[in-house]
Amino acid sequence: MLTFKRLRIDPGDGCPAVEYRIEDDHVDSRVLDSATERSGAIEAPWQRLTPEQLRSLVMADTVVARWLSRRMGVHRLIRACNQDSPFADSNVQERWDRTAA
Repeated sequence: MLTFKRLRIDPGDGCPAVEYRIEDDHVDSRVLDSATERSGAIEAPWQRLTPEQLRSLVMADTVVARWLSRRMGVHRLIRACNQDSPFADSNVQERWDRTAA
């Protein structure tokens, strides 16, 4: 089965594209500078998203959050959103319950 573990968001308005990837139950992102890509220079390093950043994406119901939900599964994504908390964030769970309906 082929699964896509990268997502590229290119706003097309002159702003740099952002690429996301799933690696070992973590989500990383990096900004892609089009000038760097054209010149063949070294790509930007990946930065791990914090649980707070993931929660923000989920709460805003972004395209990235929906992609992560499909690729990771809702339960794994919720766990990733709550890695810094001993208790599940009920707001995140409620948000997914509403969007899944």
